[in-house]
Amino acid sequence: MKHIVKIMALLVGISASWFGLLKTSMVPSSHTLLLPIYFIMCLGCYGLLMVGVGLMRFPTCPQEALLLQQDIIEAKDYLKPRGVDVGSE
Repeated sequence: MKHIVKIMALLVGISASWFGLLKTSMVPSSHTLLLPIYFIMCLGCYGLLMVGVGLMRFPTCPQEALLLQQDIIEAKDYLKPRGVDVGSE
């Protein structure tokens, strides 16, 4: 619930700033009308950056890999007698 409140507060603040720029003549209106598009583009770039950073810092877990391999072998042994094709291995 706290995140929703933060997001809504951010959106209200951005909307208020945008409407304020529309009402004043500090920035040309042609540029002001494009600000939401720029904001969405920046948000998308930020999201891609965070995904990239997360992929670069993704930890390897050798113990979990061994457990997963054991689970796969157990599942194959369970499914073979029941007539399920589980591959050549």
